Amino acid sequence: MPHESSSQLYSCEGYEEVRKTLYLTDCEGPISKNDNAFEIAEQFIPGGGAFFAKLSRYDDFLADVEKRPGYKAGDTLKLIAPFLKAFGVTDEAMRNFSRETLVLVPRADEVLREVSSLMPTYIISTSYRPYIEALCAAIGFPVSNTYSTEIELDSHVLPERETAMLQTLVQEVCGLPVIHLPATVTSFEQLDEGSETTIDRLNKIFWHELVRLESGKLMSSVNPVGGKEKAKAVASARERERCDWGDVMYIGDSITDKDAMELVRSHGGVAISFNGNRYALQSAEYAVVSQDASVCGVLARVFREHGAEGLTAVAVGWQQKEFASRIVPKEMRDRLDQLVSNGTIFARIVPERLSDLTALSERVRKSVRGTKIGSLG
Repeated sequence: MPHESSSQLYSCEGYEEVRKTLYLTDCEGPISKNDNAFEIAEQFIPGGGAFFAKLSRYDDFLADVEKRPGYKAGDTLKLIAPFLKAFGVTDEAMRNFSRETLVLVPRADEVLREVSSLMPTYIISTSYRPYIEALCAAIGFPVSNTYSTEIELDSHVLPERETAMLQTLVQEVCGLPVIHLPATVTSFEQLDEGSETTIDRLNKIFWHELVRLESGKLMSSVNPVGGKEKAKAVASARERERCDWGDVMYIGDSITDKDAMELVRSHGGVAISFNGNRYALQSAEYAVVSQDASVCGVLARVFREHGAEGLTAVAVGWQQKEFASRIVPKEMRDRLDQLVSNGTIFARIVPERLSDLTALSERVRKSVRGTKIGSLG
């Protein structure tokens, strides 16, 4: 369910409707540069950055290659929870850290204000709730229009022996071989020996050793909003606003957005990758590659006034560096011309361009968010 709160800076009523459109966006990537869970692990767990990165790649394998029943993209936030608890992370520490480390994509807050004045706008994020609350407080966005992952570390108590075991496991996992997942891999048997070794060991840790302990109870209490849960959130927001599927725009950037993107597209809506990785580009209809978020505001306005056909016209105009006046009024053309000149790309994703767009998008993704975060699934 969306969280309860409100803000005077964002309005969800009284739009001068051309049509009832709905703007849905992921948070980390399109709005902020952070990967909050990675950064919390890196801050509080010795070797936590490498540890989280290994679990993130394991998450990619389980969700995209093995397609493990009951597992979804983004469940890294479930797996990491006992280890955060073992190293003394509290709910208050998560809230404070999230407030202190928040970094926005340039102009993202302006875009949210602009789009929210035109249409209902929601943030649908796999991020932990304390981080989303920190974001909303910083930019004045209503928490009631967000979906995120609930977590309560303080309500769980780990025995001392279990805490020590978890701390030792971090060291062991950090020493395991890196998991390599080439785009062509479709099964466990196609992996290299080191990747197989690491996945076998992680399977034993999470699905045999920890599930019988208090750690298992803590993991089961966390249900990350990724994969199918993000798709459910999309459906919930659409039902709440009572708009047609064809009037839904969704913006995401990672493997956790795949199900949401595919749901929106399958019902006639529009899915856009913003500096996405290969998982996002495989599922989106359009790709944005940009150092700032301002293009999203323009695309939202075009979509509101001209629908999917308008976005197609803008993508064509982007290639030709000439925008149709019936779609893009003069004040918007000036903004688009500036975006084109500074290297921003907006393109329809077609098979013959997928490889080049993916390489470019992933390169800019790392430039905007940093190599460590940009490399996560």
